[in-house]
Amino acid sequence: MALADYRNDMEGCSRCSTCKWVPYNQIKSWRFAKNCPSIARYNFHSYSGSGRMITALSMLQGRSELNDSVTDMIYKCQMCGACDAACKVYRDDIDLTEVLLELRAHCVESGQLVIEHMTMIDALKKEDNVLGEPKTKRGDWAEGLAVKDINTEQVEVMFHAGCRYSYDADSRETVRGAVKLMLDAGVDVGIAGKEESCCGARVYELGYRGEAANYADDMLSRVKASGARTLVTPCSDGYAAFRFQYPRMGKELPCEVVHMSEYVRRLVAEGRLRLRREVPMAVTYHDPCHLGRMGEPFLGDWEGDKLVRPMSMKRAGKKGVYDAPREVLAAIPGLELMEMERIKEYSWCCGAGGGVYEAYPDFVSFAARERIEEAVATGAEALVTSCPWCERVFRDNVAESGARLDIYDIADLVLKSAGG
Repeated sequence: MALADYRNDMEGCSRCSTCKWVPYNQIKSWRFAKNCPSIARYNFHSYSGSGRMITALSMLQGRSELNDSVTDMIYKCQMCGACDAACKVYRDDIDLTEVLLELRAHCVESGQLVIEHMTMIDALKKEDNVLGEPKTKRGDWAEGLAVKDINTEQVEVMFHAGCRYSYDADSRETVRGAVKLMLDAGVDVGIAGKEESCCGARVYELGYRGEAANYADDMLSRVKASGARTLVTPCSDGYAAFRFQYPRMGKELPCEVVHMSEYVRRLVAEGRLRLRREVPMAVTYHDPCHLGRMGEPFLGDWEGDKLVRPMSMKRAGKKGVYDAPREVLAAIPGLELMEMERIKEYSWCCGAGGGVYEAYPDFVSFAARERIEEAVATGAEALVTSCPWCERVFRDNVAESGARLDIYDIADLVLKSAGG
């Protein structure tokens, strides 16, 4: 679809500013009532979901033009989906996130590009990952593990590590541990190793649709060749790509797609993974945007009046992965979960998404530290999440701020309890 296809959505925006806040009946305190890092940081209406809708409509009507300042405003957004989830509480007929996605695609088509994003695109073209690391080292994280190579063997389950887990040294034991859990449970699992490529999620959200489609085609062919009936990923970006972006591009994967937290829940329920050891710790859980709101499945494009669109066709942030991580944490003996005020579809973003991590580091820190303060306010001693990008920015900002808070991936705590 194109930006013009969402004219009714833009014209239907009543400028109510609901997109800037957690829905009123969900607010626990004034301190943690905001939901959009962009408007909270830049404090000007253009940086809100509604403001970007107005901007898009103005350009569509020929009343204004796309320039460097407008492009900067468009991309100072994590694409976390919080504005859309809040808007949907009151308006069934507006797909705010879709407008933001098309607005970015319009920037790329118009040649209005962000230099830092172009650097990332170049890295992808050269090394097939957004970090610009050597492709030949992509599978090094799995060295010594008795895991199958899907390039030469058929498997029941394909494990896609993702760019960040493949190269981030601080996450090395986490991703290795996740595969160890599967192997110990007797899962027939395989990886692509150095042949694994980026899922394309980040470039899709930046508006580079052609590049994203190429990576979707690569993954599609790889899954078919592997024979896998299930694809498991610990990366929330990858999960959102496989569940939403690929089907939206007409490239749905021919297998079941599950996040690692969902697969661990399944193994525990089947008795194939036993969590015996106590982990005496008070933790709080951070819902990654791309596992939650943005991880909802693609429901198809609705033709006609959206006011009569049924609930089953409405992406409102509620169908993401929220229960599985909490159920896994609840299954760990001795662990106490202390929830933050903004959770599930109303969770505050870590700050790393939508190209912000690559282009606006100060903005990333602003969002991350806001979430860290909310986590500390619960009294928890550790912050747990299910996304390597969230973990990276939380670790960096805890270290810089001096906050007394440990950062864990949910797989780390499962390993502690399983005796890994």
